[in-house]
Amino acid sequence: MSAPLHERIRAGIEARILSGALPPGARLPTEAGLMAEHRCSRMTVNKALSALAAAGLIERRKRAGSFVARPRVHAMMLDIPDLESEIAARGGGYGFRLLARAARKARTAEERALAGDGRVLAIEGVHLADGRPIAFERRAISLAAVPAAEGADLAAVSPGKWLLEHVPWTEAETRLSAVPLDPATARHLALDPGHACLLVERRTWRGSDGVTAVAQTFDGATYDLTARFGPKTR
Repeated sequence: MSAPLHERIRAGIEARILSGALPPGARLPTEAGLMAEHRCSRMTVNKALSALAAAGLIERRKRAGSFVARPRVHAMMLDIPDLESEIAARGGGYGFRLLARAARKARTAEERALAGDGRVLAIEGVHLADGRPIAFERRAISLAAVPAAEGADLAAVSPGKWLLEHVPWTEAETRLSAVPLDPATARHLALDPGHACLLVERRTWRGSDGVTAVAQTFDGATYDLTARFGPKTR
C-alpha cells in the first residue's frame, strides 16, 4: 500500500535536500508550483511542508516562501573546517584509514542517545597527514536519520567529509578537552600511553533527530585547533 501523497511529497523534497540537490538556503518550489506538479490540494502540500519544517529541514517565511534550513549551533558559532581541507590548506597530503565499520543496534549510552533503540553505523578510523597518523576517530551515524550511510564507500572518502557533502544538519554541539592517551588509541596513533592529546567531540542533529556523534583524538604535540567565535547568526 502506497504512502499518503503528502508523505510522498515530503519524502521527495527531503531526498533532494539530503542529496545536496537543494543546498542550505535554497528556495523550494512555491506551494502553487507543488500543487500543479502533484495535482493536489493546498492542504496536502501544506502537510508536507509542515512536516519538513517540524524536522528542522526547511524554514517557512511569510510572503517569501520556503527555504532549506541553514545550520545553526548552540549559543556561539564555531567554525572548524573538515580535516582534509585543513591539512590541504597547510600544504600537506591527507589520507584516511578505515579500521572498522559495522551496521548494528545501538549499544553504548552515547549511541542510544543518538539513535534510541535503532541502528547505527559504528566506525573507527585514523586520519593521516603526509602518511603520519594525526587523529583517531570513533563515530556513530544514526541509520534512521541517514540510511544512505550504510552503503557509502567510507574508505574512499572520510565519514566526516561524506556527511558534510550529503547530509544537512540543523544543530551542532562541540566539546573540547585535554586528555591523556589511552593504550588502545595510543597504538593507532603510534604514540606512548599517557601522551597529551586534544579530544574533540561533536554531535549534530537534523531537527530533533540525531545524525552523528564523533570523538576525534589528536596528538596534542603536532595538532593545534584554531576556531573563530562570534555572535549566533540566523
